[in-house]
Amino acid sequence: MLPPVLAKNDKQANWLILVFSFVVFAAVVLLSRIKLEVDLGFDVHVFAKLNAIINSLVSLLLLAGLVVVRQRKYLLHKRIMVSALVLSVIFLVSYICHHLLAGDTRFGDIDQNGVVTEAEKALTGGKRTFYYIILGTHIPLAGIILPFILYTAYRALTGEWTKHVKLARITWPVWLYVSVTGVLVYLMISPYY
Repeated sequence: MLPPVLAKNDKQANWLILVFSFVVFAAVVLLSRIKLEVDLGFDVHVFAKLNAIINSLVSLLLLAGLVVVRQRKYLLHKRIMVSALVLSVIFLVSYICHHLLAGDTRFGDIDQNGVVTEAEKALTGGKRTFYYIILGTHIPLAGIILPFILYTAYRALTGEWTKHVKLARITWPVWLYVSVTGVLVYLMISPYY
């Protein structure tokens, strides 16, 4: 095991993690309701593509992190997981940029007029139901996973390995699910940009 990087201070960590998680959640919710009418000179959906690439990389890093920790390569595991955290922060900025600049896209809105007609729904068939099932699980899990990720990282950085492992058993599969379904959501919605 690696030596602790942070001194344990649960009271301060709890406060910081909860405040940061709340601010991020509030920013995503509030900013998703705003659309800026700005012409940047490029297709703003490039942010959505970037998000899918980042989510793909995070998924690969999470899998690699699991493999190397099982091999007891703890320093490599730490570097991989910190990389996944950094990419997740970049994802968050890109996600907010995309929603601020592009607004909402409706699944099946072939003519991109903001209304999905019965005819458009019929053309999407069962894909529409699958999309909303994936989206319906992705969004709430993405909303609640952040504090778990931060607590899991905190326990590792303070050298509390038993608590870290216990949290990681919950956090890791949910984080992986959120990152993989983020890519699926992009692949399914991108034809309607």
